[in-house]
Amino acid sequence: MKKIFAIITLLFLSSADAQHSLMIVNNYSTTYDFQGTIGAHNFAGSCYPYVTSSTPIAITVPADSHTGNGKELAYKNFRDQFTGSLYPTTNWTVQVSPTNSSVRAWNHPSIAPGGVISENVKWASSQFQMYYAGTSTPEPGFSGLIGESPDPCTGATGYISTPYGDAEWFNITVANITYSYLQVY
Repeated sequence: MKKIFAIITLLFLSSADAQHSLMIVNNYSTTYDFQGTIGAHNFAGSCYPYVTSSTPIAITVPADSHTGNGKELAYKNFRDQFTGSLYPTTNWTVQVSPTNSSVRAWNHPSIAPGGVISENVKWASSQFQMYYAGTSTPEPGFSGLIGESPDPCTGATGYISTPYGDAEWFNITVANITYSYLQVY
């Protein structure tokens, strides 16, 4: 009985020490690379804290990179994505108010799992631009702000349709973990 209690306690403590959402970007397009930023914010009351990827170059998810071939972007949290993702983000911009922001490295304690920032945000949106695969040539007609809709903080829409392709954002919650999907077709 003591072993069962210990195992249950360890499971509870480990789940209490994790960001409660997972970000997945599936780029099913064979024509375009996805480039953009990904953000998370507080949905309870105010929009802060607000956290966005701030690498020197936008996050790039190459054409034909998705869960079907194991090449999707998957971020479990701000810290562990650096060593566990195919497309890591080096820095995150953290805004705690409209006038107070700072850039934090991926391993900064303030954005670690279980910290006040990671426990109070969930993945919310992406500002993206599609580029012709393997080039630095953008497709001006395929870009936008997409996210959980309606999002009062960013104004993001959950679906974008263009003559060049479509993008959608949706969430699935299982066992108190929200899986946020951004899919490009």
